[in-house]
Amino acid sequence: MRLSPTYTPLASVLLRASLSALAVAAAMGTAQAEAIDEEIEAEASDAPEITVYGRHQGYDTDSASSPTKTETLLINVPQSIAIVNREQLDDQAVESLGEALRYVPGVVLGQGEGHRDQVTLRGQNSTADFYLDGLRDDAQYYRSLYNAERVEVLKGANAMIFGRGGGGGVINRVSKAPDYGDASRSVVGGINSFGGWSLAGDFAQPLGEAAALRLNGTYEDFANHRDSYAGHFIGIAPTLGVKLGEATRLVLNYEYAEDTRTTDRGVPSVNGAPLTGYDKTFFGDPSANISRVKAHIARARVDHEFSGSLTANFTAQYSAYDKYYGNVQPRAATATTVTLEGYNSGTTRGNWIAQGNLVWSGETGSIAHTLLFGFEAADQQSDANRHEALFAASGNTTVARVTVPLFRVLTLPTVSFGPITRSTQSKVRALSAYVQDQIELGDHVQIIAGLRHDNFRIESLNVINGYAAQRSDSKWSPRLGLIIKPAEHISFYTSYAKSFLPQSGDQFAVLDAVTATLAPESFRNLEAGIKWDFTPELGLTAAIYQLDRANSRSTDPISGNPVLTGASRVKGFEAALAGRITPQWQASIGYALQSGKVRSATTAAPAGRHTAQLPRHQFTAWSRYDFTKKLGAGLGLVHQSASFATISNAVRLPAYTRLDAALYFDVSDSFSLQLNAENITGEGYFPSAHTDFNISTGEPFNVKVTARMKF
Repeated sequence: MRLSPTYTPLASVLLRASLSALAVAAAMGTAQAEAIDEEIEAEASDAPEITVYGRHQGYDTDSASSPTKTETLLINVPQSIAIVNREQLDDQAVESLGEALRYVPGVVLGQGEGHRDQVTLRGQNSTADFYLDGLRDDAQYYRSLYNAERVEVLKGANAMIFGRGGGGGVINRVSKAPDYGDASRSVVGGINSFGGWSLAGDFAQPLGEAAALRLNGTYEDFANHRDSYAGHFIGIAPTLGVKLGEATRLVLNYEYAEDTRTTDRGVPSVNGAPLTGYDKTFFGDPSANISRVKAHIARARVDHEFSGSLTANFTAQYSAYDKYYGNVQPRAATATTVTLEGYNSGTTRGNWIAQGNLVWSGETGSIAHTLLFGFEAADQQSDANRHEALFAASGNTTVARVTVPLFRVLTLPTVSFGPITRSTQSKVRALSAYVQDQIELGDHVQIIAGLRHDNFRIESLNVINGYAAQRSDSKWSPRLGLIIKPAEHISFYTSYAKSFLPQSGDQFAVLDAVTATLAPESFRNLEAGIKWDFTPELGLTAAIYQLDRANSRSTDPISGNPVLTGASRVKGFEAALAGRITPQWQASIGYALQSGKVRSATTAAPAGRHTAQLPRHQFTAWSRYDFTKKLGAGLGLVHQSASFATISNAVRLPAYTRLDAALYFDVSDSFSLQLNAENITGEGYFPSAHTDFNISTGEPFNVKVTARMKF
């Protein structure tokens, strides 16, 4: 629970307080944020007593354990954190991780080659910085949110808590937990105007006083505006909670995910801009562009309370992934022709992770401490292969690349896949230990200091040529933050954190003669900010930051493979307001101002180039207003300014603004209907890219109807 001191009436102070807080944060680093040009005045008035309508508790979340591995109020964490909770996910009819992140400022969605989640956080692109309940979930696939209670975006370098990677931030899904109190059952079904539909169930059942079961499951059938696009997702997640006495809790989780879909690499570019007029055209082969993945994640966690001041937890997780994707993709284009190539790839991976934490809360004299000791051990083994696509040519010959006329519907020669061209085996072993102290120096000053040591070892074998390589790295990752609290509901903070990523890409597929000799990439994040809880249900956060990356790698503008790009620096300002503004009105509003450039010259990226997929401005807003106990409406806006598709800076993704809306109707206490309309102005836009010639097209106006039933 957030502490609730006496607050002045909301209506009289909200906008002035918001403006003041943003100004304070901007003053910490005016080089990062543009000046505020207009002053907003609001007349003071007393907030009337009004009953909160509907079933909603608000979009604000006050605490989380993942940023510190201790249960800590977010106002006491010296880091920018965005949380999308279950209520906001439901109000937006969100089913996938990518959809949820669209409304988080500072997060830029990547195309992911049409077969995986991929994001850019503070200018750092990643396919691996994804976590489930604080444990690594780094395989390349799309993640559904049917079993998620909330999504946490922790920005900045995070190695002290999460280990390697996380240079720009990490994304953590928090699973739904067993309920020992009351039984509940709900079913949700939805259908959209493209013909896609979904059905999900959530069943919670106490099993006596000492055990509880929760079962979530879903089926999703995919459809969108693109030609030849189809697929489905199946997910099931049972969770069993058991009380092993008064002080011990055991939770057993299992999740099975099966995803099959068309691999869609979007449209090519022409003359430095995405090709227009072909938003529906599929630049591939439906028989070859297929992605399939099966994931199994099993986890056991034990929590034990030794005393009121000493607790411990231990978690063990095993995950297995079996992934295949094939694709034909555009390589180049003119006004009249398009050149295509392709390949397929298969990967199997097994991950073992064990993590333990001991937390002590107490005092030394007049100084309060929350002390964390922890360890993590991980073992990962992956096998991967690749075959190049071949296109039928004259006679019985084949070619690796084909150029065809550019029409609304492409005509391609027969596609097949040739002999194996890459086969690799890799082993990754990591052993980590960390310590952290959250220190309270009276009522107004807090310090958080932590240090982690990782011993990281990669072994790889190129099966094709027999080349074997290995590399070991021993790295320290510090974290230091200072928090000043002039009042219980407001904090100013500054922090320093460092992270690292061993060379070999974030998936560690293979080491070659070059990467085996290179030191890990390093990330250094400096940040200052403010957090202000206007009421127990409404909070403002704002931060400025500078993130420096060295020994960096980026996506090649043409091939899509990682290439060395030297050093880069990203500076930015972020602000967010989330929660209940009035008893009937709740909102989640955010803004990000970012700028990133390459600082050292390499062949792939000369100094001065802008970092890829980093729009200077991002603005997001989602708001719900309940007119009566049964009727409500929502309105959303996403704006993103222009950005470069890759580090070549040769192709620019245009700015766009998307407007969404929703209607909510509670037919009864147990049955409700909602309608979500996306892109209601029909804006044509290009939200993401992978290379200069793989650019996704945004969906046109579409509608989704959702029905929810509780019983």
